Amino acid sequence: MLKDITLGQYFPGNSLAHRLDPRTKILLTVVYIVALFCAKSFFSYGVVALLLLTGIKISGVAPRALVRGLKPILFIICFTAILNLFYTPGETLASFWIFRITKEGVLTAFFMVLRITMLIMGTFLLTYTTSPIALTDGLEALLNPLKKIRVPVHELAMIMSIALRMIPTLIEETDKIMSAQRARGADFESGNLFQRAKALVPVLVPLFVSAFRRADELAVAMECRCYHGGEGRTKLHVLRYQTIDCLVFSAYIAVLAGVLALAHFGL
Repeated sequence: MLKDITLGQYFPGNSLAHRLDPRTKILLTVVYIVALFCAKSFFSYGVVALLLLTGIKISGVAPRALVRGLKPILFIICFTAILNLFYTPGETLASFWIFRITKEGVLTAFFMVLRITMLIMGTFLLTYTTSPIALTDGLEALLNPLKKIRVPVHELAMIMSIALRMIPTLIEETDKIMSAQRARGADFESGNLFQRAKALVPVLVPLFVSAFRRADELAVAMECRCYHGGEGRTKLHVLRYQTIDCLVFSAYIAVLAGVLALAHFGL
């Protein structure tokens, strides 16, 4: 299960998606999310799904990596679908005990599952094709106007990047600790919910100790390299928009406009 958590991972490559400016990819993700939440019908969802499939094809990322990333949130997806299925008012299709399935509930549950799945895949595609350093530079550049009101943009971008980068590291550390505990006879699978939660205590304690140790080592390493925030810092790779960035962004805006038009006319 832990190996299925792929949030924060980066898959190096030389595809068009990898070569795009990180600022462009962040904005494309925002436009994609807006289009996804504005979709109201099968046709509009199909347009957004086609956009997602095109992005996956261009990026060269294996679809199974995106599907594997959905496994940790499968419970949330199913729970959301059940809530919408039984608690959406409308034309009754079937009923039993206190539960009632409606036509509107079926459609709402289907669209909600589709929306969450596509949302996770689209955001994962951003981290899969953008290195943490590039993501930090892109976020800082986009938030740069906030520096005029004394917002610590560089520090916020650095914190977000470090947190995102630490997720795979902590997952790997958790897997090692659990393997060591199993070798010593620990059982994480049997028993009820409370017994399983109690069995995780020997894992959480060394995990927290390891996380604090890594954070302290990172702080010492940054101090040894004379890190003092964003003031006076320069970039090894200066971000520059290319023609392809403008073309891809225009295509996404066109898709968003199309989805909004479909929603407006009820299609």
